Amino acid sequence: MTLERVEERLRSSERHLDVAPVPGDPVEVALVIGGPQRPVTRRSAVLVALFEEEGEAHVILTRRSLELRHHRGEIALPGGRSEAGETPVETALREANEEVGLEPVRVLPIGWLSPIVTFSSSSAIWPVVGLLSERPTLTADPAEVDRAFTISLSELLSDGSFAEERWRRSEPRPGADADGYFPIYFYRVPEDLIWGATARVLTELLCLVTGVEWPGAHRVWG
Repeated sequence: MTLERVEERLRSSERHLDVAPVPGDPVEVALVIGGPQRPVTRRSAVLVALFEEEGEAHVILTRRSLELRHHRGEIALPGGRSEAGETPVETALREANEEVGLEPVRVLPIGWLSPIVTFSSSSAIWPVVGLLSERPTLTADPAEVDRAFTISLSELLSDGSFAEERWRRSEPRPGADADGYFPIYFYRVPEDLIWGATARVLTELLCLVTGVEWPGAHRVWG
């Protein structure tokens, strides 16, 4: 699981910035509800920051502060709400700097993963993939982050780490099957559990790196 392999797979799957720019607003918001276009009104971005150590790619993760109003205590990628006029790359770099002290000049943005849509609130998250030349020194902002840590992609792929459940809601959502069921992903890590949007982003990344087709590979963006 080297950085070279990650970059090669991003390029071959047309998620590398050399091949395709970061996509615009997801059109799923309109397609799912079967009605008029509902513009994305709340934009966020997260940084999938990767570095290599002893031939293994590692990713930076955080545990959100227990004092936050939403998603407190959950494992997350550095990121947050976009400011007016910001691109997803600019948001991801700024938020990573604010949350864990990762200087933007040390990050080389190389690609992107599928935007995540929450159509009920007309919001979307853009995951941006960036490379670091070495393991960074992380300084967590206690107002937002309880702790910052790293884990190798190989650990996420190890036996017993991954689990998938099928959930269902009364209203349709992106990625649901004909009966309304959709997958929720989980990763068991030391003393914790990754799930939700973070697990979805990591699952897409791992699918791309290992050559497994990502279920959302054929979605369309504006």
